Amino acid sequence: MTTIAFTNGRILTDRGFETDLSVIVEDGHLVAVLPGPPPKDVKVVNLAGRYLVPGFIDTQVNGGGDVLFNDEPTVDGLRRIAQAHRRFGTTGLLPTLISDDVSVMCRAVAATREAIAQQVPGVLGLHLEGPYLNAARKGVHDPSKFHTPDGAELDVVSALGPDGVTLMTLAPERFDAATLRALVERGVIVAAGHTAATYEQLRDGFAAGITGVTHLFNAMTPMNSREPGAVGAALENEDAWCGLIVDGYHVHDATLRVAIAARPRGKMMLVTDAMPPVGGEREDFELYGVTMTCRDGQCTTADGTLAGSALDMATAVRNTVHRLGLPLDEACRMASQYPADFVGLGGELGRIAPGYRADLVVLDTDLQVHGTWIAGEGNAVAA
Repeated sequence: MTTIAFTNGRILTDRGFETDLSVIVEDGHLVAVLPGPPPKDVKVVNLAGRYLVPGFIDTQVNGGGDVLFNDEPTVDGLRRIAQAHRRFGTTGLLPTLISDDVSVMCRAVAATREAIAQQVPGVLGLHLEGPYLNAARKGVHDPSKFHTPDGAELDVVSALGPDGVTLMTLAPERFDAATLRALVERGVIVAAGHTAATYEQLRDGFAAGITGVTHLFNAMTPMNSREPGAVGAALENEDAWCGLIVDGYHVHDATLRVAIAARPRGKMMLVTDAMPPVGGEREDFELYGVTMTCRDGQCTTADGTLAGSALDMATAVRNTVHRLGLPLDEACRMASQYPADFVGLGGELGRIAPGYRADLVVLDTDLQVHGTWIAGEGNAVAA
């Protein structure tokens, strides 16, 4: 068994960034964080003053490496998406299926289960974003796919079971409390998104088991003076996790700063909503047979509707520091610890502490990814 020691860097622990520490990895897990130099006779990774942070976890990844999950719901498609995002520090992700036919959903669940069985690096489960959404807040989704599921379809949604994480984004106003509770009882993590819910309807959804909000502010009822809307219900709720797309296009920086300040620490997390151009070679891609274009970091339809993003997690972290003014340690937690907590993996991922899986990212002083490790297996990134 090979022992690896990371040393001579700035290590993100629960106390913040610390120096003069050695992080010891054995058999894919962190076994110790020790003061001083590493033990003798171990393989040493000299960080040369760089940052060592927990691997980023992205709960909303539609595609990457020129692959759209809807078009390639296969193990190979998942492997290519995960490889593309690993370049940017993402060591764990939920491939996200945009609203589609039930047959495609079945293929996506089966591919995810097989990818996890094959231990495809980075695949933690899947995110079904629809098709149980509200056409009034459809975004780029095809409303012809929208419907309300029957009991058999709930079996499809929850089929991954304990093999991996299942996250479902839905419009809570389209569900009764009993159905929401049934999804939660089956192990599905439920988030509100693409919703025209009133403040009261989303509050009722939280009471029935919704624990997340998908891309806060986007595709939901806004917060107004006399109608708080879904945004107001989300900001008020102290227990729900909210995903934020920090790309300068989806939400104004000032709005994001106000939202982060309004909620308890640990409940705001970074997501990318990434599309195929991330880590790929092409700027254009097709969704529902319609060409989408990514230019200057923005993905849109021909009429200017946002179509996911060209954002990666490393850029999201940099933007959170440079655009929003948050400290680097908090930005990194928003990309690792908080999403791990949201999907129920906070006891094994998202921190640099003994007992955790050795999913790690090395960042240089410009916050560019220098290397990644998944379960202790390293993958250096060219300078």
